[in-house]
Amino acid sequence: MRENIIELQSLDQPGVEIFTSMTEAQLRRRMENECGIFIAESPKVINVALAAGYEPVALLAEKKHLDGDAAQIAAQMNGRPIYTGPRELLKELTGYTLTRGVLCAMRRKPHPSLSDLARYCRRIAVIDSVCDTTNIGAIFRSAAALGIDAVALTPTSCDPLNRRSIRVSMGSVFLIPWTWIDHPVDSLHEVGFTTVAMALRNDSVTIDSPILKATERLAIILGTEGDGLSQQVIDGADYVARIPMAHNVDSLNVAAASAVAFWELGKEKR
Repeated sequence: MRENIIELQSLDQPGVEIFTSMTEAQLRRRMENECGIFIAESPKVINVALAAGYEPVALLAEKKHLDGDAAQIAAQMNGRPIYTGPRELLKELTGYTLTRGVLCAMRRKPHPSLSDLARYCRRIAVIDSVCDTTNIGAIFRSAAALGIDAVALTPTSCDPLNRRSIRVSMGSVFLIPWTWIDHPVDSLHEVGFTTVAMALRNDSVTIDSPILKATERLAIILGTEGDGLSQQVIDGADYVARIPMAHNVDSLNVAAASAVAFWELGKEKR
């Protein structure tokens, strides 16, 4: 057995607290001089993160997966701890059955500045105050698939490296660059982007407007699940766009709306 494989015998064994008892906020603050830690689940998602250059810190896996689905991941641990044990014990440790039997704690990367991020972009998704982890993951997955170059989030939005966001995105959070911004409109104007707010307003254009598609550098601003974008953001944007609806439906969930917007406004780029 490799020296870095640690057989778990009890629920209070040192080292596994990053998988069992630490909150998302505690994981982000785990390393004082670094960017913190996040947890990725399932071999497929972990391999996407590794391929994107994220550094593993520790691995937690059922025994059977170390020679199976997680073998490639285990080979890249380079002496870092690999905790293992039977499914029943790991379920008791984490509180749930592991997704495909594998969790990996990984080191976060520093966030790029918006100016660096935007330098080679034509389409940026801006997420303003979306705090549902499932929606964040779904938006990232659509952005990566449908031609968006980068994502910018306000501090009132959910962390894309939240465990559930990563899982819902199927690792897409590792495929598309992203960063935090202070102001959804002004910050994008400062780096040379035209902004379009997704909102219902009488003077809005439809999402398939030729004007939007012809815009060279466009930032698509998406609002919170319940109230949508603030009036200040809507008034400050260069355009307001709506998705035409049928059957008297007034709006779509933000994740569904993002997919429609990315499909329409990323077409020319694709």
